Amino acid sequence: MNRFRKIYCRTFQTAFKLALPFLPYRKPQIVGSVKEIPDIIRGNNKHRVLIITDSIIRGLGLISRLERTLSKSGIPYAVYDKTVANPTTANVAEALDIYHENSCDAIIGFGGGSSMDCAKAVGARAVKPKQSLSQMKGILKVRKRLPLLIAIPTTAGTGSETTLAAVITDSETRHKYAINDFPLIPRYAVLDPKVTLSLPPSITAATGMDALTHAVEAYIGRSTTISTRRDAIRAVELIFSNIDTVYSDGGNVNARRDMLHASFYAGCAFTKSYVGYVHAVAHSLGGEYNTAHGLANAVLLPFVLEAYGSAVHKKLHKLAIAAGIADKATPHAIAAELFIDAVRDMKCRFGIGDTIEEIREEDIPKLARYADKEANPLYPVPILMNAKELEYFYRLLME
Repeated sequence: MNRFRKIYCRTFQTAFKLALPFLPYRKPQIVGSVKEIPDIIRGNNKHRVLIITDSIIRGLGLISRLERTLSKSGIPYAVYDKTVANPTTANVAEALDIYHENSCDAIIGFGGGSSMDCAKAVGARAVKPKQSLSQMKGILKVRKRLPLLIAIPTTAGTGSETTLAAVITDSETRHKYAINDFPLIPRYAVLDPKVTLSLPPSITAATGMDALTHAVEAYIGRSTTISTRRDAIRAVELIFSNIDTVYSDGGNVNARRDMLHASFYAGCAFTKSYVGYVHAVAHSLGGEYNTAHGLANAVLLPFVLEAYGSAVHKKLHKLAIAAGIADKATPHAIAAELFIDAVRDMKCRFGIGDTIEEIREEDIPKLARYADKEANPLYPVPILMNAKELEYFYRLLME
């Protein structure tokens, strides 16, 4: 990246960091069970609910407990279950129609990050009917209070239940972009381990490593705060203590609960301190090839950490201590190497490879431009890279 663009990026990031104490960040209120939702709905003087999920979640019967709870409480609800892995503008339009047809005034995003992102986007369109989603992309363009929004994560990974972001893919161009504004933060996050028990090991692993990526990228960035560093450390501790357990014993309720809280803490960290080039590259892959976001993050994480080099050694040393694989006396460079190796070993144990087979050489310049546009100047990464430099990661994933 040329000198003048670097100066622009770092100036932008510094200004944003200085503004952090004055911005209306908030954490969702944690709820321990879906059985508490009727009281929340009535307590907020709401009457009709739209549940946004996907066909797999509904097919597994995961929303049945929520449906029974709402029915017993006499709360009418409608369900939209066509959300795809990388939610599209078409998904949002279809769900919004159901929201209006049923006179809903509350929204529940039930599932992984895709369902929650779709729910956020529906809420944004509900309060800004004259604006398209593409007109809201970027930063602080929603600016209106959403309908009551409740997030129920069924995977311990995305952290979308805590964030001010909704990532949407244009149905026609396949361009993936983020909408970022404070009203998108859900009012409540329901961290109920019982809704995660039937997740298969592969999804459990990929989403757990997604949460790890959130915590790591938030921690190694240049816009951390005391609270985001604390949340990222807690997430890393919980993930390294529990991810192997939930992978091998999916019915372990306590480990499932700890992973949900790890995802929550990681989400709280990155919603303030942002992420980095792992996410930027992963988003472009999801938009172009529909690559699952958690999987893409897991594949990319050790490669990007290695590319940052000595710029992240000191911070990775602290994460290695949190993970229980180094101590204060371990030299920074060695601790960083131990941490990156631990991530690689984790991928190997979970059967996550080092390649994304869909990548085509002719797509790489376009994908790198998308990643560059997303990350720069917003993401306070340890080392700045332009589109040409980011092409390296796509080619690495082809080998």
